[in-house]
Amino acid sequence: MAFADGDSSSSSWDSDDEYQKFIQKMNPPRITIDNASCANATIIHVDSANKYGILLEVVQVLTDLELIVKKAYISSDGGWFMDVFNVTDQSGQKIMDESVLEGIKDCIYKSIAPGSCFLPSRRRAIGVEPSSDYTLIELTGTDRPGLLSEVSAVLTNLDCNVVNAEVWTHNKRAAAVIQVTDRKSGLAISDAERLCRIKERLHYVFKGRSRDAKATVAMGITHTERRLHQMMLEDRDYERYDKDKANANPIPMVSVVNWLQKEYSVVTMRCKDRPKLLFDTVCTLTDMQYVVYHGSVDTEGPEAYQEYYIRHIDGSPVNSEAERKRIIQCLEAAIERRVSEGLKLELSTGDRVGLLSDVTRIFRENGLTVTRAEVATRGNKAINTFFVRDTAGSSVELKTLEAIRQEIGQTVLQVKGHPDHPKSPAQESPTRFLFSSLFRPRSL
Repeated sequence: MAFADGDSSSSSWDSDDEYQKFIQKMNPPRITIDNASCANATIIHVDSANKYGILLEVVQVLTDLELIVKKAYISSDGGWFMDVFNVTDQSGQKIMDESVLEGIKDCIYKSIAPGSCFLPSRRRAIGVEPSSDYTLIELTGTDRPGLLSEVSAVLTNLDCNVVNAEVWTHNKRAAAVIQVTDRKSGLAISDAERLCRIKERLHYVFKGRSRDAKATVAMGITHTERRLHQMMLEDRDYERYDKDKANANPIPMVSVVNWLQKEYSVVTMRCKDRPKLLFDTVCTLTDMQYVVYHGSVDTEGPEAYQEYYIRHIDGSPVNSEAERKRIIQCLEAAIERRVSEGLKLELSTGDRVGLLSDVTRIFRENGLTVTRAEVATRGNKAINTFFVRDTAGSSVELKTLEAIRQEIGQTVLQVKGHPDHPKSPAQESPTRFLFSSLFRPRSL
């Protein structure tokens, strides 16, 4: 499976350029960690020969390691990449464990070293590598209530087991990256005829009343969140109509102006801080083929402030009013995609084939729609997070939640953030045992 990555002939960032390879080889990355200079954060310095997409590669590593970037200073002019990141762990504390610090340095080095394959530069940044562990499914189309339930039911009927999945919805669009295995073998599905049948069925279900749905089935691996951003951008979820603006959450403050003397475009963003915000914005700029030459990030207050000095990969600043507006729209969308409207539900139970289909069917039958989902398998255990809302757009009623928890199991499904729901874990409901066969792991 291949994806277009733009015309590289006009860019000085071609990853195949032998001179660039030579510079990178002669100047290997240097990663240093400082725990003495800042009282409340661990400081990570990254110095390397510059290449297209290197900022995203480093930010992606920090995000995947679940580090919180409190401040960042970015400089990549003159062929050299020099960045400083002030980071903490999830609890807001400095990282003091030496083995953890060495692991951070090792992960960053492997991601940007010459010949690295963690997230290489532009030519291979969008794509899929072979894998025998699972089959990768990508879907985009118009969102509608019960969509995830229908998709998961189709996969179950086609003898596919969902191992991992992530689903995003934004601005009436939906995108999903799903990893499945064959129900019997537990391995990736390699039969070409069967793969074609899966694609056709999913395309039909995801299409609904829309004409622009896309379904891709292949053997491969990809960075899920990275790919979801690309899919949503390609699907133009950033296009917002006036009537949608009236119903939307407060739109983040994003501006783009040109600094003509230096031939930069300056992007500034201010919005409520949240996890992975830096990754989301840098990912979007990279996907739009813009290079960050200088920048600063500050998230130590209730708001996050980001400023970037950018040029297109062809070396030019933003050259039209239409493109300026598009950058603003795309960055607004990137900030909003993870801010799901809805109640958070966490499910933890033994994994089995058809579990996702059963759970989402129960949601649908009780009038709930999934706005975002993260489905993961850890050993024999399913650990799933769903953001749900009423199909009418209203807040989820407590009686509806209790009905769902009675059916699924009160200790299996936990409610997070409902104002009227008790914070302490409820006792196991006797009804749970009536459905024990539904949620008990089964041998394949």
